Amino acid sequence: MRWFDFYDERLHYKMNKNSKLLSLKIREKALSILDCYKNSKRSDKDFVFTELKKANFKDTKDFYAKTKTATKKFNKYLVEVARKVKVKKKVTMHIARHSFGNLSEDKIPMKMLQKLHRHSDLKTTINYQANFIHKDADEALDSVINF
Repeated sequence: MRWFDFYDERLHYKMNKNSKLLSLKIREKALSILDCYKNSKRSDKDFVFTELKKANFKDTKDFYAKTKTATKKFNKYLVEVARKVKVKKKVTMHIARHSFGNLSEDKIPMKMLQKLHRHSDLKTTINYQANFIHKDADEALDSVINF
């Protein structure tokens, strides 16, 4: 993400896997985190996260390597945060995506989840969410056992 990707209170970005142009509303919590990075901003073309400032965007291998290193670093930070708040489970950036799926459970309609997950096929979203939606099965079991 570069600073010019943020405008109209949204993050505008392109998906790597399908090159679709997308945008997300920037929440207050995210804005407060972004504010922490503004001191290192040199221009609107600059990357937001300092870990990518030295990456050569035109060199795919270099950019991939720097992105991978940054992700490892962020995962390390997540582990530290989890330790401080006494979360015992494994935490990574990828697991955070699954956590969203788990938290959304049956609160968000499947078509909206498809859009939020950026899945091109609804079947992918249904299969993905099947790992998290337990309410119907729990209620069915309760209706038999706790009659």
